Amino acid sequence: MTTKRDYYEVLGVERNAETEVIKKAYRKLALKFHPDRNPGDKDAEERFKEAAEAYEVLRDDEKRARYDRFGHEGLRGSAAWPGGGFGFDLSDALRSFLRDFGGGFGFGDIFGEEMGSSRGRNKGEDLQIKLPLTLQEIATGVERKIRLKRLETCERCAGNGAEPGSSTSRCSQCNGTGRVRQVSSSLFGQMVRVVTCPGCGGEGRIISDRCNDCNGSGRVEGEKTISVKIPAGVATGNYLTLRGQGHAGARGGHPGDVYVLIAEKDDPHFERQGDHILCRLPISFPMAVLGGEVEVPTITGKSKIKIPPGTPSGKMFRMRGKGLPHLNSSSRGDQLVQIVVWVPDTISRADRKLIQSLSNNRVVNPPDGLLPLDEKG
Repeated sequence: MTTKRDYYEVLGVERNAETEVIKKAYRKLALKFHPDRNPGDKDAEERFKEAAEAYEVLRDDEKRARYDRFGHEGLRGSAAWPGGGFGFDLSDALRSFLRDFGGGFGFGDIFGEEMGSSRGRNKGEDLQIKLPLTLQEIATGVERKIRLKRLETCERCAGNGAEPGSSTSRCSQCNGTGRVRQVSSSLFGQMVRVVTCPGCGGEGRIISDRCNDCNGSGRVEGEKTISVKIPAGVATGNYLTLRGQGHAGARGGHPGDVYVLIAEKDDPHFERQGDHILCRLPISFPMAVLGGEVEVPTITGKSKIKIPPGTPSGKMFRMRGKGLPHLNSSSRGDQLVQIVVWVPDTISRADRKLIQSLSNNRVVNPPDGLLPLDEKG
């Protein structure tokens, strides 16, 4: 059996909260989890019902006092219990919401422009653009131009969908709101749902003569080139949001956004490890034995490191601050240089004789047997 949460915890208020605070807390949750905003989401529906049940108790002084004294058991099975003692279902939750926040039928006031106006309902679709970048571009940051194929506002009708000179009228089915109520009966009473008006498709108005260029949608196909600045230090999975650069909204709706997804290109010489860079540097056998100074490519240029005498293959050197910059920071990672003692796969006869002459020298020959595990060769 599921344990009911404390009503004050459900609404996120203190136990001594005043009624107005409780009402505001409930309204915030109800708007967030309302079924119209979360179609088919059972978890949101349960949260909506839970918030309404808590509100029904805490808004009423008598029920609240009973709950404060006896808890949930003090209400169970009585007329004080939300739902009249028969349990609290979705229809009860919707009635609670409409009673205090329905405003008679003003869902534009409840949900704001997002749901209550055609501009909000007709918001344009978002676009996603994958932007491949090299490590060198990531290291310095870069400004790139992106060409977008998108739906743009129709110039002929200025986005309203009507042929210039034609008239529009308010939808008689929804009285211009774009939403209608559907009432159905159940064992426990009436259930009220608010849906898109079938007469006007949610527009709130009827167009007598549709625009010839856009066929009444208020938008046409187009292209636009925009510039986007990518900061240094980004990585695959990061993205930038370009507000209002997506598809135009239908019939004057708000435009959508563009999401620029960063995709890091593979580099043939450098491997990224967070903000550090790993590379493998080949050196000659004489360099490994005698030591010296060698030039090392980096993602921003070239630098030099000193190779100590007796450096084995696999030895790792760290070049401080030669890695990638931290995102939105002035600090940088390091470049890790792994030494690889170069062994040629083809040699000339003269080279072969020279190397054979060295093979009898004990200095260049390894010791017999295996090396201890804590030693590297």
